[in-house]
Amino acid sequence: MTDVHELIKAAEQRLQPAFSRLEEIALHNEKRVLDAFRAEPVSPRHFAPTEGYGYDDLGRDALDRVFARALQTEDALVRPQIANGTHAIFLALSGLLEPGDVVFSATGKPYDTLETAVGLTGREPNALIRFGIGFRMAELRETGEEPFDLDAILAGIQDHPEVKMLYVQRSRGYAWREAISVERMAPLFRQVKAVRPDIIIAVDNCYGEFTEDREPSAVGADVIMGSLIKNCGGGIAPTGGYVAGRKDLIERISFRLTVPGSGREVGSYAASYRPFFEGLFLAPHTVFQCLKTAMLFGEVFGSLGYEVMPAGDRLRADIVQSIRFREPKELIAFCKAVQHASPVDSDVTPEPWDMPGYNDPVIMAAGTFVQGATTELSADGPIRPPFAVYMQGSLTYEHGKLALLEVTEAVLAQGEAGER
Repeated sequence: MTDVHELIKAAEQRLQPAFSRLEEIALHNEKRVLDAFRAEPVSPRHFAPTEGYGYDDLGRDALDRVFARALQTEDALVRPQIANGTHAIFLALSGLLEPGDVVFSATGKPYDTLETAVGLTGREPNALIRFGIGFRMAELRETGEEPFDLDAILAGIQDHPEVKMLYVQRSRGYAWREAISVERMAPLFRQVKAVRPDIIIAVDNCYGEFTEDREPSAVGADVIMGSLIKNCGGGIAPTGGYVAGRKDLIERISFRLTVPGSGREVGSYAASYRPFFEGLFLAPHTVFQCLKTAMLFGEVFGSLGYEVMPAGDRLRADIVQSIRFREPKELIAFCKAVQHASPVDSDVTPEPWDMPGYNDPVIMAAGTFVQGATTELSADGPIRPPFAVYMQGSLTYEHGKLALLEVTEAVLAQGEAGER
């Protein structure tokens, strides 16, 4: 019988060099965030709630400026009214594209919920396709170090003035691939801008913020989008999302956020802005905890013979650890154990169900203080071959380690039951 304690201890020893590299990245990013706070400078008056129209909302406007600096952009819109990452992405796309325009994806099909938003599946009211906005794509390469099919991308945009946006999805959704690193984005962005300097480069930055020492905006992305209940909220923000980028583009998007003519000048928030400021300040450290936990999960399950993506000691461009199982009962056991090891709703038993916006039954485990927050330990996966789970988060490495002990024992028990 496998001694899981010893398995985890040995994995930690092997990962020490990788953990040290992560610590350097976290320190670098924390300095950038701290510098952003000091440059504004933030004070308790910026935490105060507002009501009504929200004219001259000091906290809202300061939050935008601090986020812009921290994310290496000219400007930002940070709002609790942005419901999730998909909403932030749709807000940017619908704010920047007009009827007849086309968005070209360099990373193939987007993840399930965005497929509906752009109109690749269904024809829901207000989907981009209903407004005459098209979606084209080039698939990622399946092998090799270079993820982008540069020839297909350049052919798709060079003599096509209707293509107004190049879209890159940094994380994997439910695809079996590694996240796209900023280092990999940089040469693509240079070559795209060389042939189409007018094109807008937009990056879905969900799960990727602060995982590396710079953001996609530092290497040529014109606009980036994400959720505050993922990395940038630091496990503190209770809701919200952001869009950040070039000042002229953010202004256009602000007219979609509220109403043309008013844009960012209106919109109040009757609760305190403090959790959003505090969450951003904690974000580099929290992401460090998430990455260490992901590495440990990957190293342990890899050592047990499961296929993992990325490999345990590999540096990452998002906080997600993917693990493939041999049969669905292992995937389900994994998620149930994550839920049981959680501080909230540990007595709940997750089951696969047909979630809105997804193409297959999905099982989700998230015993989190903020519902669905993926900087808190969570796991999910579609019940379809090859039965992969996507684990992310952990506010503390210690919690991630304790959960891993329980999860590993639960999955191994399924295998042992199958052998009997």
